[in-house]
Amino acid sequence: MPRAFVSVLIDTYNHEHYVADAINSVLAQDFPPSEREIVVVDDGSTDGTPEVLAKFAPDIRVLRKANGGQASAFNYAIPQCRGEIISMLDGDDWWAPKKLSTAVEALCKHPSVGIVGHGTVEMFPDGSRRTESIREHPLFRIDSPEGARLFRLRKSFLGTSRMSCRAELLRRIGPVPEALTFQADEFIFTLAAFFSDVLVLPEPFLFYRIHGQNHFHLNDESLGPARRKRAVLLAVADSLRGRLTQEKIPAEWIEVVVESVQSEADMLGLFLGGTPVDTIRAELKDYRIMHPNASLFRWFLKCASLLPALFVSSSRYQFFKQKLGSNPLYRRMRNAIFPFYRPSHVDYFDEKSSQ
Repeated sequence: MPRAFVSVLIDTYNHEHYVADAINSVLAQDFPPSEREIVVVDDGSTDGTPEVLAKFAPDIRVLRKANGGQASAFNYAIPQCRGEIISMLDGDDWWAPKKLSTAVEALCKHPSVGIVGHGTVEMFPDGSRRTESIREHPLFRIDSPEGARLFRLRKSFLGTSRMSCRAELLRRIGPVPEALTFQADEFIFTLAAFFSDVLVLPEPFLFYRIHGQNHFHLNDESLGPARRKRAVLLAVADSLRGRLTQEKIPAEWIEVVVESVQSEADMLGLFLGGTPVDTIRAELKDYRIMHPNASLFRWFLKCASLLPALFVSSSRYQFFKQKLGSNPLYRRMRNAIFPFYRPSHVDYFDEKSSQ
């Protein structure tokens, strides 16, 4: 099996409590150190992250820059990576053993594949975890409306810490619009799926840490995160539409992909306000996108769940739905009577904390 020199690119910002785990998980990979480099881009951390990184010299190369967000960090660091393949890792996540060798082997084995993703283990603060792995259609490309629909249901397996990309593909994609202070990975993996085949490995090689800085939870007193994320999602949609139009991608394919980003922005907008009509329109659109094969009975349940939305504002309904969905008693009762709809192409495994 041919080998390739690999750059592991770790992006970090104020991860003093986490980044050592990320680096150690790379150092522990069964991959020859002579065939890889570890590049850490510190996006202007103001905590103890620089001191933590200094302890890993000379095993890592640190690139420090003024804070500018994820796109800015990628644009600064990617051109300085020497690898033929670039595997990315957020500074607050970590990899399982054999992630790097398996992803690199897949890219070497499949010349048409430009990006490899894989399953994930979400790690919650209470010690519980959820594993998500792909079950079907691990290889795909956006080369038709059907391919675009397949992509938008599988793109969750292609986030930053899951992505291993050919450097030549990243050079073709070019700089990421710097307005994408986060979600920059979505710009990259979406274009990658138009320009090359995508392979998703079933193994859950990523441990994704849920904590206060990345867990997107809203409350009535703090709507700033919703506004910021909605603004970035709209920027993602506009950036993708503009770039893909330049690439002369058929408009129908573009709209299938952009529609899902726009829908996510619309759903966040409901937390900020809106009428019952806004709620129902956005909820039904999102359900159609996320559950294209839902039965008539499932659609009936969805419509029934929207009846309270006729009588309250969009924000009240969204906060009520969020609170109800996080209630353990409700979830147990719901699963016992009408189990939550789960996509057929994903395997889920929930493990409770032993604490």
